[in-house]
Amino acid sequence: MFLKDGKLLILRDNFGDWDLPGGRIKKDGFVVPLDEIIKRKMSEELGGDIQYTIGKPIVFMRHERIEQTQGGSTVRIFAVGYEGTLQSGNVQLSERHPEMLWVDRGNFVPHKYFRGGWLKGVQEYLILHNKIAE
Repeated sequence: MFLKDGKLLILRDNFGDWDLPGGRIKKDGFVVPLDEIIKRKMSEELGGDIQYTIGKPIVFMRHERIEQTQGGSTVRIFAVGYEGTLQSGNVQLSERHPEMLWVDRGNFVPHKYFRGGWLKGVQEYLILHNKIAE
């Protein structure tokens, strides 16, 4: 959950689905400290020129999706959501995300953008912050 001026960043991926900044731990990264993995993923997805702060884990998500890059197989994802706040710099999206939106947590309607485990995770996050929109 990445914030700027109290707004939440959501990203559209190359397959047309909405996503959150972050990513997977690579097989060879299993023993790499989590803060290094987060730093790498933030740089890959949001550009290397941003400065941000990251808090503690606040939401946990389980999501199933069909993986376009793996021949259409279903993958199960367990994600740990941290809250990060942009301090300075401009977000520069990677080629994997052609679009971004900064949405107001106070009136954001997540089911218009997310489904499955991502939807549940975003809803839980908004409830935790008393920002859920009906």
